[in-house]
Amino acid sequence: MTGLADQAWFRDPALGRILALFSADGGEGRVVGGAVRNSLMGLPVNDVDIATTLRPEAVMERAAAAGIKAVPTGLEHGTVTLVIDGKPFEVTTLRTDVETDGRHAKVAFSTDWRADAERRDLTINALYADAEGEVVDLVGGLADIETRNIRFIGDAARRIAEDHLRILRFFRFFAYYGSGRPDAEGLKACSAARSKLTTLSAERVWSELRKLLGAGDPGRALLWMRQVAVLTEILPESERWGIDAIPSLITTEKALGWTPDPLLRLAAIVPPDAARMEALAARLKLSNAEAAYLKAWAMAAPVNDDMSSAAFERLLYRNGADGITTRLKLALAVARGKAESDFDEMARSARLIKLLDRAMEWKKPQFPLNGGDVISAGIASGPRVGELLAGLENQWVEENFVSDRAALLARLQERVQ
Repeated sequence: MTGLADQAWFRDPALGRILALFSADGGEGRVVGGAVRNSLMGLPVNDVDIATTLRPEAVMERAAAAGIKAVPTGLEHGTVTLVIDGKPFEVTTLRTDVETDGRHAKVAFSTDWRADAERRDLTINALYADAEGEVVDLVGGLADIETRNIRFIGDAARRIAEDHLRILRFFRFFAYYGSGRPDAEGLKACSAARSKLTTLSAERVWSELRKLLGAGDPGRALLWMRQVAVLTEILPESERWGIDAIPSLITTEKALGWTPDPLLRLAAIVPPDAARMEALAARLKLSNAEAAYLKAWAMAAPVNDDMSSAAFERLLYRNGADGITTRLKLALAVARGKAESDFDEMARSARLIKLLDRAMEWKKPQFPLNGGDVISAGIASGPRVGELLAGLENQWVEENFVSDRAALLARLQERVQ
């Protein structure tokens, strides 16, 4: 049998304490899901979730008797979070689905491990480890771990009908853990049910898409999503723009040590159109910061890679560094993708890297004057104050920020006389 008893995370005394607590008096607890999957795949284990035959009330009672903090994070779904020395363990009672509508599920508590496994989404997510660390596989997940095959448990169409978000989870897990071609039955079921994605909340869709875009290399997953029209369903802006820039962007990220950025990757597959980005942000209910990122990128002025240093400084001042940085990163990825066979693109890449470095280090100069200075010069409050300030600031920028406060005040006096 396959065992995890030698894994450092499994030897955590806090985990052992919880599993022993559940195993008393005929109960049982097993580690389930991501911790088991990642451990078997040689990947880091972050969160440890536990499934148990005990009902949530019994979990709370046993935790209280043992002096363990228990937080009822989702009692209606059988979930209690136990906290030991500040470390949380999410504990969920075995369940079966009583009713599903593609978005929500009504569940009944159970003591049947197989029924609990079979209600989950993917085989690699339905592996358990018992209190001795032995892996329990009730759905063929171990074989899929070996081949990195991402496969729905049982009938793929039925699993998706239970929760339409599983369409996106299928591709997300393929991006992180899959190899080769996605499971044919899963692809077919995802394509057939893709219109159901519109019934889900925008927050759930964007959460899954953001996670997918944050994978080390989401390129193959995005390609298959496009092949079966799932990508168009959730991101119609990508239909005519395409995903061709993704491979060179991933290569550039790895070569230059960039941290994977879901928003940069999103920008690579949608058009730099401010109106469309505003609509996209509203439709997917992006955060204010995420919407601002896309807006800054879409509205940023194009960058000529051989522009002078002074001209680039002026461009940064008038556009801000954020949108310019995004444009430069995407342009650099495209140039690097062509550089192996094009000397001009190689030279262009070098110039873009220099501009990008400057943009990322740039600090906006502070214009030395303000409205109070104009009023002190004898101009009454009103539109004229802003007009004078704007004119002086524009001249200051065109002169590359060299005039100091004294020189600008003198120039202000000339204009108000």
